[in-house]
Amino acid sequence: MRRGSLTLRGIAGAAVLAAFPVTVTAPAYAHEQDKVHATVTPSSAAAGADVEISVTGCDGTTGSAGSGAFEGDAKLTGRDGDKYALNGSAKIRGGVSGAYDVTVVCDGHPHQGVGTVRVVQHRTEPVSPVRAGGGGTARDGTAQLAAQAEEAGPGTWHAVIGLVLAGVAAVAVAFRSVRRRRSE
Repeated sequence: MRRGSLTLRGIAGAAVLAAFPVTVTAPAYAHEQDKVHATVTPSSAAAGADVEISVTGCDGTTGSAGSGAFEGDAKLTGRDGDKYALNGSAKIRGGVSGAYDVTVVCDGHPHQGVGTVRVVQHRTEPVSPVRAGGGGTARDGTAQLAAQAEEAGPGTWHAVIGLVLAGVAAVAVAFRSVRRRRSE
């Protein structure tokens, strides 16, 4: 009897479920994810650099953009973002490198991975040593040319000037010798 009771209950439950259709839906997104797009300028930056963020596809006039590469969230402002871009700026934090996704919060909803920023290592290479007794780098073109000239030594122009001066000196000595002989 117990067995028949359980079977009857199962059939009754299935009949109730069949009478009321159940719709299963995926989590609803109030805003289309692919409608929002973020552009980071420059797209590759070194730690400590400031970047500009431009976001399109948001309704409203404010929002924020965040990334693991940023020191903090960027405040975005502008005209109606659905028709115009929202803009802001952020600073790249130190100690990071690689590609990072940008998440935008606008319309009260997060839009993940709508842009990317690449953090590159900034290498400083010395061009020539500084003659001040300290270390450092010189990126001034004038200092680089002076260092190259110093290493190269005198050129053709210097040799011509030297020969002309030596000729003038020889002529001066010759005239002086002639004058001395005449005066004796």
